[in-house]
Amino acid sequence: MLFDYFTYKGVKFASDIHSEEGISFAENEFQVFDDDIYNVTFPKSGTNWMIQIVNLIKHDGDPNWNKNIPNYERSPWYETIIGQSLMKDIQSPRVISSHLPYHIFAKSFFTSKAKIIYTMRNPRDVLVSLFHFSKILSLFKDPENFQDVLEDFLKGNTMYSSWFDHVKGWMQMKDDSRFLYITYEELQQDLRGSVVKISKFLGKELDDEVIDSVVEQSSFKKMKDNKMCNFTLLEQEHMDQTKGLFMRKGISGDWKNHFTVAQSEYFDSVYQEKMKDLNMKFFWEES
Repeated sequence: MLFDYFTYKGVKFASDIHSEEGISFAENEFQVFDDDIYNVTFPKSGTNWMIQIVNLIKHDGDPNWNKNIPNYERSPWYETIIGQSLMKDIQSPRVISSHLPYHIFAKSFFTSKAKIIYTMRNPRDVLVSLFHFSKILSLFKDPENFQDVLEDFLKGNTMYSSWFDHVKGWMQMKDDSRFLYITYEELQQDLRGSVVKISKFLGKELDDEVIDSVVEQSSFKKMKDNKMCNFTLLEQEHMDQTKGLFMRKGISGDWKNHFTVAQSEYFDSVYQEKMKDLNMKFFWEES
């Protein structure tokens, strides 16, 4: 995918929203607090959905609070230029987002008691979402066709580089008590059960009324209609939603409407090769 970038320790970052100094700071100098909660994903895997869920849990399901602060200010991406400028305004316990891979995540996390929620998504749907996202986000050059985006995705030629390396890197923490991994597909299939699971991981016992509020306010329709969630507050020069919506469908399996049979077979062959050494089976592989 075409965008202006620099490379830091093998990972591509967008020059428009990152800086080399900022990434180095995020890795080496950023101070993690013991009560921090990190919302970590590869792009287009459910980041904003998890921002909504975790912040609602943090605020005991308060439906008014999440209608007044944009999601990117509630839980800024701490490796971005603007995210680092917003960190001072987040109230403890901080809910912080990141797309950073494991090997360059904040070093201070690994000696802390902070927690990470890592959300994954079927990479075929990640690719489709990224394809449509690249049409509206100004830092990307408009993709010429789906095949080019597919090739770039499989080769790691996109922002934050390889999905495969990202997932395999973070799965090194799968048995750590500070780490919870969940999939976009699980959230869709059982949002209420997922909210309960996430709450327990965060050490919060919520009553049924609060859980109901979190689930309701985290629905795709509620978030799509909420300007604090749908990115319509961003100026058109940064994100042009006349070309497509940030919150487009919110479904699983849309990749079937984009892949040809040949593309699907090609993707599967690369997937099997790259993931063969990871002794794990994911939700989308079982369906």
